[in-house]
Amino acid sequence: MLAAVAGVLAARGYENTRFTDVSAASGVAISTLQNYFGSREDMVVEAMEVFTDREVEALTAVASAEPDPWRRLVALMDRSLHNSESTRQVLVEFWRSAMRDDDLRDYSAEVQTRYRAPFLAAVREGGERGEFTLAHDAETVTDFLLSALAGLIVSRVQHHPTPSPAAFRDILLTQLRLMLGVTERTSRIRTDRGT
Repeated sequence: MLAAVAGVLAARGYENTRFTDVSAASGVAISTLQNYFGSREDMVVEAMEVFTDREVEALTAVASAEPDPWRRLVALMDRSLHNSESTRQVLVEFWRSAMRDDDLRDYSAEVQTRYRAPFLAAVREGGERGEFTLAHDAETVTDFLLSALAGLIVSRVQHHPTPSPAAFRDILLTQLRLMLGVTERTSRIRTDRGT
């Protein structure tokens, strides 16, 4: 049911996601949806919370699979760059809704902390190992990267002219190398060797 709610949310937006739409998308009776969720708002909020939790879990899984800090950052960035259109739409709806709802705003801050954690851990770990020579503190580097990724999501959802994911990736990698003191040659050698 929650996947159906997220699909409708992506297509119709927070304000226009109704029990009837979710019923049509899921095949679950309206009365069952009302019984389970209570209100339309509760249904939409629960779907957004479950959806964003799954996104954080996916990033955590990506981070856990890669021991090298540079390759981990690249893998985390790639995961974010290649989200589906519906994932991007749900994320924008979540951010937009959180601006107006105190409970969602608090939840959004908690989600942001968890979403940011694997990026920040990779930057810190690379610095501690001496693999990165940070031009800025780890928090600033992480915030820059996440702001760039979020900005691209918003632009892509609004169908503004944006660079391709590959071109945007190249730009971000160039900036990350500068901020982390990693040469392109070193990062390529480490990636090619799997070290």
